[in-house]
Amino acid sequence: MEDQIQAVTSLVDSTVDFAVSYGLQIAGALLILILGLRLARWAGSRVTGLADSRGMDPTLGRFFGNVVRFVVMTFVLIITLGNLGVELAPIVAFVGAGALGATFAMQGVLSNYAAGLVLIMTRPFVVGNTIRVQGVSGVVAEISLTSTALTGEDGERITVPNKDIIGQ
Repeated sequence: MEDQIQAVTSLVDSTVDFAVSYGLQIAGALLILILGLRLARWAGSRVTGLADSRGMDPTLGRFFGNVVRFVVMTFVLIITLGNLGVELAPIVAFVGAGALGATFAMQGVLSNYAAGLVLIMTRPFVVGNTIRVQGVSGVVAEISLTSTALTGEDGERITVPNKDIIGQ
């Protein structure tokens, strides 16, 4: 019985020591993370709103808003991990090696993203235009990074991969 009491006392002492040593560091990191994620959401919506108020294409405005949100979130994550004392160099090396392997595995998906980026930047057509591609035609309802959604004559939603649009 006395051994169990000593084990529990040792566990409580270790927990208290950990909380005293790292409690403020963890609380600060969580605060930075929460505020940073809110900042990212706010900055992304501000950029999207600014693009809308300037009359920019809605797809392009959402794209820029998402890019700003992603960049801010990345910096917030790096700052949070650094605040927790995590070494970032091995993480960067791991992410780089993983990205190389993932690139080869996802060539088809990445070609859709690249084609979507080309469509968004060059804007050969915009939301509301009528286009014909891959034997189907319809009014462009949405242009995203991976696909373009069309509304057909009967009101059906037709999704065409962006790499097929760029290919034609």
